[in-house]
Amino acid sequence: MLPGALSGALPGTLPEALRAELVAFRRDLHMHPELGNQEFRTTAAIKARLEKAGLKPRVLAVGTGLVCDIGPVGAGGDGVPVLALRADIDALPIPDTKTESAYRSTVPDRAHACGHDVHTTVVLGAGLVLAELHRQGRLPRPVRLVFQPAEEVLPGGAADAIEDGALDGVGRIIAVHCDPRVDAGRIGLREGAITSACDRLEIALDGPGGHTARPHLTTDLVTAAARVVTDVPALVGRRVDTRAGLAVTWGRIECGHAPNVIPQHAELAGTVRCLDIEAWRQAPDIVVAAIDEVANLHRAKSEITYVRGVPPVVNDADVTGLLRDAMVARRGEAGVEGTEQSLGGEDFSWYLERVPGAMARLGVRTPGERTVRDLHQGDFDADESAITVGVELFTAAALLDAATRSH
Repeated sequence: MLPGALSGALPGTLPEALRAELVAFRRDLHMHPELGNQEFRTTAAIKARLEKAGLKPRVLAVGTGLVCDIGPVGAGGDGVPVLALRADIDALPIPDTKTESAYRSTVPDRAHACGHDVHTTVVLGAGLVLAELHRQGRLPRPVRLVFQPAEEVLPGGAADAIEDGALDGVGRIIAVHCDPRVDAGRIGLREGAITSACDRLEIALDGPGGHTARPHLTTDLVTAAARVVTDVPALVGRRVDTRAGLAVTWGRIECGHAPNVIPQHAELAGTVRCLDIEAWRQAPDIVVAAIDEVANLHRAKSEITYVRGVPPVVNDADVTGLLRDAMVARRGEAGVEGTEQSLGGEDFSWYLERVPGAMARLGVRTPGERTVRDLHQGDFDADESAITVGVELFTAAALLDAATRSH
């Protein structure tokens, strides 16, 4: 239940003018997607709107992304830490295939196919509402907006934001991620791990090459590459507890140019994902050993690049409860559903290595829609009513967090 003092503090339904502005802002971002660490236009648009609202955003030292405090940090004299609202602002290097959409991407081979434009607009909208409450003297504690670049670039732009002070004075941090499996108007919540660890793997295999008529006289590199592709995931899966969910999945393989020539070089690339954080810590040694074992068996020389990515996002129980209470306050019990741990990676996890926090899955599927959509696909889109839901969730969470901490 909300504290009695808070029940009248929650803002009502978003004014129609603000709703329309936020939808237009999201569509503008959607039409002009920018890749990680290149989000200059996006950063400028966010900065301009926050400054128009009388706020003082600060661009991060890396040149993109920004942070903005609402209310003086440390206000109140009781040492209550800041609540941070985080959004990621970058897009993906894939084409937008929504040919009938009036706001499809105008940039070739670039698309907001993961919903970061929605995340950004939600945090911006919440910031505008909370700034107005602050002007009215109705915001009990300061809030920090964190617009982070390069979430899609391993190991993620969160590290740059943290190094630049994004978490200084922060006691809790919350975020949302679009989920096309959840109806708009609802959020999915889970205590504990909600995403998985994700690393990147690149392999070069080399051998002397030769004629396909005499594979016994050389290294049959195509076969060696094929065996790495098929055997390594199986070996890795047998060298940890199966409940850890350690999985190697390939996304690229390149080898050879002619049907009668055994090539001298092959390249493979993929991801390593893991449900369990302890197994993730062991994953590099396990995966590299399995690759070497298979490559050596086929007399191929291997060069392995293992890029550490992100650990799982592990939702704090208390902060997850805060998000649940905030959603119930705005949308009722029907607005919340449980969700499963996914094998997707999210660099929001790096913040949670420092402070307690939680991520909610924001429903973006139009209720009743039967088309199955997924993230990281060119036809991804969101029911824009989810923007209002996200703004309401964050504003209620900010006020509830302050009220809870002050009692």
